[in-house]
Amino acid sequence: MKILITGASKGIGLATSKMLHDDGHEVVGIARTQPNDFPGTFHCIDLSDEKARGRLLKKLVAEHKFDGLLNNVGLVNPAPLEEITLEDFDACVDMNLRVSIQATQAVLPHMKEQRQGRIVFTSSMVVAGVPYRTSYSAAKAGMVSFTRSWALELAAYGITVNAVAPGPVETELFNTNNPPGSESRQRYIDGVPMKRVGLPEELAAANCYFLVGQSGFTTGQTLFVDGGYMTGKSAL
Repeated sequence: MKILITGASKGIGLATSKMLHDDGHEVVGIARTQPNDFPGTFHCIDLSDEKARGRLLKKLVAEHKFDGLLNNVGLVNPAPLEEITLEDFDACVDMNLRVSIQATQAVLPHMKEQRQGRIVFTSSMVVAGVPYRTSYSAAKAGMVSFTRSWALELAAYGITVNAVAPGPVETELFNTNNPPGSESRQRYIDGVPMKRVGLPEELAAANCYFLVGQSGFTTGQTLFVDGGYMTGKSAL
């Protein structure tokens, strides 16, 4: 299978790319920075540039027939409520949600034509509510809503849509916003029953299940890979 991954240069995106490649799948990654050893085709792009990402997506779907898409790129912009700017809020929504819409619209015609496809989101445990994450939690909750709505819309075409919601994971993005020794990092760990942060490879395994695994009858679901954080916090 051929998979397109946004935000593929680091963390969960890179770990998923490597796992897919090791299992014999083709990966096309896009992100702002070029990784040292990407296991597939990679394109550098600032995904905050709407016109540039539109042009690149158009070019990619002309060159490749994608069977799967991982909407993984994200932006946090943490701030207490009274310090949130509308510019920062809009940037967070753009990177998490608008990029996902554009990428999905780009790959959808081929998936519909072949009546098969896999779409996966990287959501987050912050959908349950986390202080100072208003913009990020709103955007990640939007991904859960996209997952449910698109699953219903696309099921008749054999296209599944699911989300993986990480808990705290040892990535550059998480460490930048929650550095070792910080109050926010400790707050996350205290809320995780397993009392540790996750590894990118643990999230990659969940992504691969939805992208290329035996998950053809699973759609509209959000899988929390969070060390038990959401247990007791969400309805069954």
